[in-house]
Amino acid sequence: MKGRMINLVPSIMFSALSLIGALLLALCSSAQAQQPGKVYRLGVLVSTAQGFQREPLLQGLRELGYIEGKNITIEYRSAEGDFKRLPEFAAELVRLKVDVIVSSSNPAIIALKQATNTIPVVMTIVGDPVGAGFIASLAHPGGNITGLTNIAEQLSGKRLELLKEINPKIARVAVFRNPTIPTHAVL
Repeated sequence: MKGRMINLVPSIMFSALSLIGALLLALCSSAQAQQPGKVYRLGVLVSTAQGFQREPLLQGLRELGYIEGKNITIEYRSAEGDFKRLPEFAAELVRLKVDVIVSSSNPAIIALKQATNTIPVVMTIVGDPVGAGFIASLAHPGGNITGLTNIAEQLSGKRLELLKEINPKIARVAVFRNPTIPTHAVL
């Protein structure tokens, strides 16, 4: 069973990144998007460069017909762990008038939420976006922020269901959490 679960992780991760590419397409597909030769500007804001996997994003974009340097420009900004710089980088991406911004951490999403309410922001696997106040609900995010979450109270039951499907003989499941981390409280 262990080997089977390990093989699921890359496909789930790739699917999530492909979904991000699809979200980017959906967010950029306005009447303006029909113009031939338009070069889209994608902003990426991360707390640390280590947490961002650039190649899967580029691969997903290529599969959708977006080639960096040809029809899409990507503006990367990383605070390199200095969260105080995130508002500065968020404001910079807004000034650059990017078409959409991708981000993967709560501190970066907070900075983006304060910097813009018009540029679409796609979260990639943040904690509890409803509890953090990023979106109104999982079904209807509202505002300019959408994306994926990896921790939400509504998903806990589904995770157990999938675990039971992978290993029908499982009888007990333990969950380790740190109560000082707000997103762990929803488990």
